[in-house]
Amino acid sequence: MTKGMILAAGQGTRVRPLTKDLPKPMVPILGKPVMEYLIEHMARHGITQIMVNVAYHHRKIEEYFGDGHRWGVEIGYSYEGVLDHGEILPRPRGSAGGMRHIQDFSGFFDETTLVLCGDALIDLDIGAALHEHKHKGALASVVALDVPLDQVQSYGVVVADGEGRIQSFQEKPTPAEAKSTLASTGIYIFEPEVLSMVPSGKVFDIGSQLFPQLVEKKLPFFVQNRFFNWIDIGRVSDYWSVLQRVLRGEVAEMTMPGREVKPGVWVGINTSIDWDTVKIEGPVYIGSSARIESGATIVGPAWIGHGSHIRAGAKVTRSVLFEYTRIGFGMHFHEMIVSPHYCVDRAGDTVYRGDDNSPLRWSDARA
Repeated sequence: MTKGMILAAGQGTRVRPLTKDLPKPMVPILGKPVMEYLIEHMARHGITQIMVNVAYHHRKIEEYFGDGHRWGVEIGYSYEGVLDHGEILPRPRGSAGGMRHIQDFSGFFDETTLVLCGDALIDLDIGAALHEHKHKGALASVVALDVPLDQVQSYGVVVADGEGRIQSFQEKPTPAEAKSTLASTGIYIFEPEVLSMVPSGKVFDIGSQLFPQLVEKKLPFFVQNRFFNWIDIGRVSDYWSVLQRVLRGEVAEMTMPGREVKPGVWVGINTSIDWDTVKIEGPVYIGSSARIESGATIVGPAWIGHGSHIRAGAKVTRSVLFEYTRIGFGMHFHEMIVSPHYCVDRAGDTVYRGDDNSPLRWSDARA
């Protein structure tokens, strides 16, 4: 039986302000946390025992997923933090250090383990990846994706020989320096012996510290070049483009909730929409208890979270409204992520509500 590990202890600083009150794995896509898609995907492939390391805003993850029975899996949590002046503070142990901490505690990783980052969407054929790992007699495998040469500087690149045995890594090389176009996706397969190479009680990273040891010791360490959707939400701009792709239906196994009332327009229950005067170009999802006043325009791909309120004459273009967001009368929000407290444009620039320098007016729809 293969076991699962989801890395979820990071702070997600590059996705602020989305992660100001939310851990990165809980950032919503189509109204569901990113991590929920990962758990569903693991469950489909028979991985039913999953450990999650947590730190920042850990209760949000634990309260949402609980023991995992809703997904037909068992989930356990490993909190990473310290007691400082009478307060418990989050302090992540690093991706490898977190796994070693679990191993020292219970010996949980006694089988082949699939390791995933909690903040990326994937539709990897896990069965095929595990088969290749076992067939090659690998101690550790890195799942990689071939990327265009002009994009290598956004990734950690894996350099391997003809049989896939890993020789070295390059961190964000320029196209001229790149020795490979295989980007590491942060998806790993480990045999239990790998964790014995991680020192106990230390902050230790998989990519920058554990992997160089595997290369140096010439252990059976392989890259897999697979073709699959891997959508990393590294920055706010990535999050915006991911949602645009998902709303356009480009990602498998991600279906729109609600009822399709006309082509490309999905609606939840208990909505108040002036259909005669509102103009909607799909794909658009409008959540439950949302209110769209007369003369408003929504141009998709767009997601209107539950309890939101778009005032008369307002226009929302290719944007995402988190739940309970009210858009002011006649306002135009273009290519933005909007919450009751802040809005972020697709480049990641943030404006907070009440900023007098901004012409945009929006608020909390609960008020």
